[in-house]
Amino acid sequence: MKRRYIHLCAAFLGLFSLIIAVIVGCSSAYRESSARFQADATTLYSPMPGVSTKNPTALDPTMRRVIESQPGEELWIIGRADKQQALAGDEMIPGGGVLAAKVENETKLAPVPLKHTNVAVSIAGYIATVDVTQQYENPYSGKIEAVYVFPLPDNAAVSEFVMTIGERRIRGIIREREEAERIYKEARSQGYVATLLTQERPNIFTQKVANIEPGKKIDVNLRYFHTLGYNDGAFEFVFPMVIGPRFNPAGSGEGVGAVSRDGRGSSGQKTEIQYLRPNERSGHDISLSVAMDAGVPIEKVECASHAIERTPGGEGRMQVKLAAGERIPNKDFVLRYQVAGKTPKSAFFASRDARGGYFTLMILPPRELADAPRQPLEMVFTLDTSGSMDGRPIEQSKAAMRYALTHMNSADSFQIINFSDHPTKFAREPVAATPRNVQAALEHLARMQAEGGTMLVDGLRASLLFPPDSNRLRLVAFLTDGFIGNEDEALRELHNCLGPARVFSFGVGSSPNRFLMNEMARMGRGAAAYVGLNENPEQVMAQFFERVSHPAMTDVRVDWGTLDVREVYPSRVPDLFVGRPVILTGRFNGSADSTITIRGKAAGEEKVVSVPVRIDAAPTSPALPVLWARTKIADLMGRAVWEENRELPQQVKTLAMEYGVVSPYTAFLAVDASERTAGNVGTTVNVPVPAPEGVRYETTVGEGTPQKAVERADRQ
Repeated sequence: MKRRYIHLCAAFLGLFSLIIAVIVGCSSAYRESSARFQADATTLYSPMPGVSTKNPTALDPTMRRVIESQPGEELWIIGRADKQQALAGDEMIPGGGVLAAKVENETKLAPVPLKHTNVAVSIAGYIATVDVTQQYENPYSGKIEAVYVFPLPDNAAVSEFVMTIGERRIRGIIREREEAERIYKEARSQGYVATLLTQERPNIFTQKVANIEPGKKIDVNLRYFHTLGYNDGAFEFVFPMVIGPRFNPAGSGEGVGAVSRDGRGSSGQKTEIQYLRPNERSGHDISLSVAMDAGVPIEKVECASHAIERTPGGEGRMQVKLAAGERIPNKDFVLRYQVAGKTPKSAFFASRDARGGYFTLMILPPRELADAPRQPLEMVFTLDTSGSMDGRPIEQSKAAMRYALTHMNSADSFQIINFSDHPTKFAREPVAATPRNVQAALEHLARMQAEGGTMLVDGLRASLLFPPDSNRLRLVAFLTDGFIGNEDEALRELHNCLGPARVFSFGVGSSPNRFLMNEMARMGRGAAAYVGLNENPEQVMAQFFERVSHPAMTDVRVDWGTLDVREVYPSRVPDLFVGRPVILTGRFNGSADSTITIRGKAAGEEKVVSVPVRIDAAPTSPALPVLWARTKIADLMGRAVWEENRELPQQVKTLAMEYGVVSPYTAFLAVDASERTAGNVGTTVNVPVPAPEGVRYETTVGEGTPQKAVERADRQ
């Protein structure tokens, strides 16, 4: 059987050398054994310095795992240059101009290289496996590089990456980000088809596909895992489809810029997204299907964001897909489903591999919390009134706040703060929740309008930095779309100003910044909720009041019994609220059965939850090792926002490389070095996206830079 070995040696600016060794795996015509394929691979693999190719066990563990488990795919293993050489040189900058179609007056299609995205979801228990396939096609007469900035869930563990060219599948490999970017740039400059996946934020990623020839098609598939949300008896799966236009304070250069389709480079931000004008549409559409296996009968399925089609599949199983008319990717897909019977107090998943045992534990609060009365509260309602909230988002926010204002207890006090370019207070200090004060607050709320920038940091300070009430617990309800590019600055400010308060974040709109909302709630010892454009805002706020009408279970401690556990994340167990569980992910040794005991305080009394665990009988999932790695990375990154950690980059790199996941410091790379494409370096084409449903282009993007849009909003 014929084998093809191709070696690529290319000079880089006369200083560097790059060796791309070619390994053609067992494709449909090559059905050799995995062991034979590995033996061939170790002969050609260019290892790290000091590693002998004669010893297969000395290979990078990630490489060895990929080779052994994927014998039906090609794997082009990229040789490593000297580390100093690999890190030397200029920053990688996309080349060429921008190809775009001029569209004026009426709505027309703007040709883009991303034609279709297909999303296939499989849910087992509370763990989702998601395959995303992006289908690229060059509609132009010249060669191009496609650049697409897109969202994923902030807890997604991206661990597989495959590029498909015709019938050939080329598996991507994980590399340190700087090295992956440099190899990609070199492959692109020499005419080889290559793809690069990087993480810009926990929920924002960039996909680059180099050297797509005219009329050619290239598919890029990525797989990720994540745990589902659980809220008041219902599981929730969310797939974000578009990134909302971000506001960046003056002087910022590390944010996420929002520009018009022909305004590339005008934002001055590290990451930039181009948006289609209101009269424009691209040919990019989306399909999405979800296969649910709940294990028990499914009682109710809801999707407030999209029209869906349901197909029952037997006991506890159901197939859901987007309806035919729901193909424009301009809002988050949110699916909620309830299962029959009483929800168990907890759920425990376990898995083992050569590195040891991994688990996830879902802890639900004790039922007795629902019977305990709450103490008087100091309610601080903080409303984002920046330009991105104009229209339906601020209407939904006002409706939610009207419900909140009219459902406080007489012993409560309250304050209202709204912020855009600067914060404004309803009263000089919190006032009693009397009918007269509530009526004045409703009139104040009615006068609010959305305009200006999103100075979230100032809004946080105004909501937290005033003297506390010793007789009341301060709760801050933050209503915003979260469209900012300086998330780290905002979270750092929240940590520094929090004090005894609790923060409950409400993400408003069709595509809120869920990473920011979830992190604010986690850091603020509260919970996150979401108010979609088509959801009942009063119902969402009613659930919030149900949650805060009972004491939380605080100071939560876990006694693992005879279970030998380590490296459990999050490192600090969050508080438990009625209807909201906590998910812990960790590692364990041994196989002894155990009883896990969770203790905490609520209303001055100790509460206890017991969880019997049978390791061998526990449901399992191959996703657990990468979910654990992703959770540990998130914990490290979260702490680094407010706590200096000079070892952070290396800690994350080591962890991400071992478990093969994308992180801020690692990236997926795939190169097809079988042949060069014709012509010079292709023109870079950024994939423009629609503004999220309900978000007004004129007040968030405008023509030119986002700052001009803000200035226009200020003059209104």
